[in-house]
Amino acid sequence: MKRLIKQAQLETGYQYDNDFIVGTTIAPFDILIEDGQFKQIAPMIEIEPDMEVIEANGQLLLPSFREMHIHIDKTYFSGEWKAPIPITKGILTRIEEEQTLLPKQLPFAKERATKMVQHLIAHGHTHIRSHCNVDPQIGTKHIDITIEVLESFKEQITYDIVAFPQHGLLRSAVEPLMREAMEKGATHVGGVDPAIVDRATHQSLETMIQIAKDYDKHIDIHLHDRDTLGEHEFHVMMDLLEKHDFKNNVTISHAIALSDLQGEPLEKLTKRLASFNIDVTTTVPIGQNRSTIPIPYLYENGVHVSVGHDSLTDHWSPFGTGDTIQKLNVLIERFKFIDEYRISQSLKYATGGITPLNAEGQQVWPKAGDAANALLVDAVSSAHTIARMCPITTVISKGAVIHQENVELKGAYR
Repeated sequence: MKRLIKQAQLETGYQYDNDFIVGTTIAPFDILIEDGQFKQIAPMIEIEPDMEVIEANGQLLLPSFREMHIHIDKTYFSGEWKAPIPITKGILTRIEEEQTLLPKQLPFAKERATKMVQHLIAHGHTHIRSHCNVDPQIGTKHIDITIEVLESFKEQITYDIVAFPQHGLLRSAVEPLMREAMEKGATHVGGVDPAIVDRATHQSLETMIQIAKDYDKHIDIHLHDRDTLGEHEFHVMMDLLEKHDFKNNVTISHAIALSDLQGEPLEKLTKRLASFNIDVTTTVPIGQNRSTIPIPYLYENGVHVSVGHDSLTDHWSPFGTGDTIQKLNVLIERFKFIDEYRISQSLKYATGGITPLNAEGQQVWPKAGDAANALLVDAVSSAHTIARMCPITTVISKGAVIHQENVELKGAYR
């Protein structure tokens, strides 16, 4: 199937006033799609009888989003409103709560996960990484449900599934269940705060890495521990990755200790994370007890950083929205990005590093051969989209429209 995006605005360069970037230049283009890829990009392409035409109506074409940290398996989303209970024992409050809550939620888990995926697609995501509980109370039932739900959307999105020992890999004795999850199709081995939850940093991390190596899987571990304790966990993990000659992808989710370190300790840890090609995923927390990690500093020093929502609403938090444009808006406000250049370049934290213009202002997306995953937005630039939270009207994945809003284009957010 050939598809033609007709007259979409593409970013072509930055506008300068002396040495300052003051705006973004855009121009209308037609974009031909074949076999899920951008095939041709030109000011005008003739419509052929066998083409499906996607009318852009002068909207801006941007790369689609990648949701890199979400839990679709345990949520209140689409159910009745319920606020979380207060935390009295740190993470252990939630672990104890889940032991009775998650079995009760099993009858609703599939329906709620489906609704969440639909919501994420409508907000521009064409890739979803879901963390999925593996614990003694539910075994690998959440793995089964998550695979079933995400597979039902396989024509629309790509996905990862992290087998996540929320109650502690050692503490809840779930190594056999984690191995079962690998055999069922999980793509990543997870872990959580080995010092606080498992009380055995070295053994917990070594077990996690060994499972990943045995099944040729990737790693995505939650590290919330702060200050020098968190720093110690990072270094122990990298020591063990080196010991096991582990070559697959590694992600640290949250990585809260990075928000506490300064000077030489931060510089040393950042350089080491970059040398191991370890990714960091963050929800851009702004609360008093969850400082924001130094996202721009990390990226500028070779550490790939992505954003995620963690949840939409569940027993952990009532705040998630699934709206990544809003998430980027929080990021730019948190780091005081007010200029066209820095706002526009922050798009990379949501797209897997893709921006229409590179750091030098050269157009690098879309190009012929790129995957045809894109959004049509009622905006005039990436910066405008993020700063004014402009609406997405069309979501394109693998070259096909997977979501479309019936909205009248008014530029009301300008």
